[in-house]
Amino acid sequence: MTTQAYRAALLHCVADPNDVGIEAACEFVEDGLLVVTDGRIDAMGNAATLLPVLPEGTEVIEHPDALITPGFIDTHIHYPQTGIIASYGEQLLDWLNNYTFPAEGAFADSAKAAEVADIFLKELLRNGTTTALVFGTVHKQSVEAFFEAAEKLNLRMIAGKVLMDRNAPDFLVDTPESGYADSKELIERWHGKGRLHYAVTPRFAPTSTPEQLTLAGQLLGEYPDIYLHTHLSENIKEIEWVKSLFPERSGYLDVYDHYQLLGKRSVFAHGVHLCDEECARLSETGSAVAFCPTSNLFLGSGLFKLPQLEQYKVNVGLGTDVGAGTSFSMLQTVNEAYKVMQLQGKKLHPFKAFYLATLGGARALRLEDRIGSFAQGNDADFVVLDYHATPLLSYRLKQAKSLEEKLFALMMLGDDRTVKETYAMGVKVHQR
Repeated sequence: MTTQAYRAALLHCVADPNDVGIEAACEFVEDGLLVVTDGRIDAMGNAATLLPVLPEGTEVIEHPDALITPGFIDTHIHYPQTGIIASYGEQLLDWLNNYTFPAEGAFADSAKAAEVADIFLKELLRNGTTTALVFGTVHKQSVEAFFEAAEKLNLRMIAGKVLMDRNAPDFLVDTPESGYADSKELIERWHGKGRLHYAVTPRFAPTSTPEQLTLAGQLLGEYPDIYLHTHLSENIKEIEWVKSLFPERSGYLDVYDHYQLLGKRSVFAHGVHLCDEECARLSETGSAVAFCPTSNLFLGSGLFKLPQLEQYKVNVGLGTDVGAGTSFSMLQTVNEAYKVMQLQGKKLHPFKAFYLATLGGARALRLEDRIGSFAQGNDADFVVLDYHATPLLSYRLKQAKSLEEKLFALMMLGDDRTVKETYAMGVKVHQR
């Protein structure tokens, strides 16, 4: 047995602030000790209480000017779009045709996929993100390369091969049969291997035929513990397109519902333009939504209505949605989420923002028994945030009179520079 202890200010969420109130949602220890044994959380508490009872010879690593939190969780991101982040001036459908599809064509080459997977994972870890729900491309080898890279780092990652058999360039389409066979092969090889999970990944309703969506639903039936990951109601023109392609269905969500794609491990990215009936159905089926503020603003898609989803008790996580999203940083993502709420006359409390980036994301992925908090036995995925990362952040935090104010300054002024170290299963996987 190997035990290490990390001494710093500690913060994690134990519940959704909406359920228990702001004060009861988070646990904070000013001079805390996080004890890790064989890659799992052994204890979290006051340093004065835990130091005397540590096993003899335990190394204590001290971070006197830092905050240790659970690793961040990104519930929607595209690794093949790493190279097109910050591409100018389009809305969703033009963005796909002009940037996304040409970029994704290169992932037929395994060497290219491996190169980008390496860059992508380093970027996630540099930003303190330890778990992500990830789109590959239509190519089986894109997912092979991603899982191989994630396995070497022992990361908890979820990914899948894109299913897309129409309304896309010839070099990017599969068939219902090949998409099913490739997905099945990837599930058998990778799902449950180490800390890896598989997600059946239709790009979105317009690029899959009814035959392909039927087989996607069949895969979910054959493997009940895999995920479903796709897009939903991101853009007004997209929604109109779905209506024209599926006139027999009552709406966008009903397309997925008809093909049995809703469920407890189904995560729908965006959900910007949902009606109350759709929110109720997401709740009823236990499906989750990924709130992607930076890409919704960048593509001009609209403002996510968090209170509407909360009213229906829908699980919501945060997604960076790189490459339409403009940052890998979850701190920058909650910064933009705050502004999205402001534009609707609502507020996003820093404790709620922090919940969405950690335990909320874990709940959306049904992984709250493994990640997202410092509960005993959880995977020791955590991040060390440096209070003095930049001169401005350091100066601002000196003025802070409460934890709430400190957290708000971190989410407004923080970025990758704020992340001093990132750990996965108790192993340091990034150092600034």
